Amino acid sequence: MGLEKVLSIAGKPGLYKLITQTRGGFIAESMIDGKRISIGLQNNVSVLSEIAIYTLSEEVPLYKVLEKIKDKENSEPCSVKPKDSKDKLEEYFFNILPDYDEDRVYASDIKKVIQWYNLLQKHNMLNLLDEEEKSSDEEE
Repeated sequence: MGLEKVLSIAGKPGLYKLITQTRGGFIAESMIDGKRISIGLQNNVSVLSEIAIYTLSEEVPLYKVLEKIKDKENSEPCSVKPKDSKDKLEEYFFNILPDYDEDRVYASDIKKVIQWYNLLQKHNMLNLLDEEEKSSDEEE
């Protein structure tokens, strides 16, 4: 399973694993509590492999940002908490991605990235970042 099977669903906390597709949408399992939910096509769903972070020069794929956090934290949980102050979150993110676009990347976005990293780390799914790297290298 790669990041293309890990979803973020608008209005719902955390991340979800894609289980199967149905006629009217799909079934996903919460990585927070393991509950399965049915998601309709009208829901706003983002696949983690398609998300990118704005920088001053380009858009950096989310998996590369998560990989940088993984390297900085030695695959341990993030040293900053999603509920830390805006300044602390921005300072941490600046160390991870020095040229991120401060006008287009909000503190709420940084919180989400940290929460997502921690969820992937908790579920031993950080190895998916390596798979993403390999598949993007093969595409190039």
